[in-house]
Amino acid sequence: MHITNKPAEADLPSTLQLLKSTVIAAIAALLLLLIIVMPAEYGVDPTGLGNITGLTRMGETKMALADEAAAEERALASAINQPLTEPDVESAETQEPNSPAPASARADVAQSPTPTPVDSAIRSDEMQVSLAPGVGREIKVTMAQGKTVEYSWESEGGIANFDVHGDSAPLEIDYHNYSRGAEQSSSGILEAAFDGNHGWFWRNRTDSPIVVTIQTRGEYTDIFLLE
Repeated sequence: MHITNKPAEADLPSTLQLLKSTVIAAIAALLLLLIIVMPAEYGVDPTGLGNITGLTRMGETKMALADEAAAEERALASAINQPLTEPDVESAETQEPNSPAPASARADVAQSPTPTPVDSAIRSDEMQVSLAPGVGREIKVTMAQGKTVEYSWESEGGIANFDVHGDSAPLEIDYHNYSRGAEQSSSGILEAAFDGNHGWFWRNRTDSPIVVTIQTRGEYTDIFLLE
């Protein structure tokens, strides 16, 4: 038989002491949330210390990767659910050999469109990047604020995760997002929000190599590939 001595009331913490301990623990938890958890996990920095310690950038990267993965899942689901269309075999078989091709077909096989005068500041380029599984690379153009670039890219071999963004070392802008997602092709017009580098980052989340080809035309002064 074990005899346990009952602690004296003087040795037990008072209600006030318990309340103080609870308040201190709550304040410590709140500080950890504001200073460490929110910047590191969500890229939210209410105190400003996250930018100093680099935790905010870590959180922004995590959120970008999470958005990237979610966009990829949506794109894959859309591709799986998209019904296949059968080619119009009958129209091709019934067309007479010597009959003229439809206007749309003649437009498709045109080799040299009539040149049109362009501004000397406008330039056009085509670049290509090969991405092994898990690898990411980006192509950027240098543009002044308000300038635009038309672009069209296509991924051969599978869907590519993409992130259209900009940065500027002189303006101390590390990352400015325009759009992100997961597609096999995309096109549009990108307008520079500030003087700096603006462009496209692709990552291959598939199990096979893919090749991304992009065509650009616009008011940019340089185009370059980043590993």
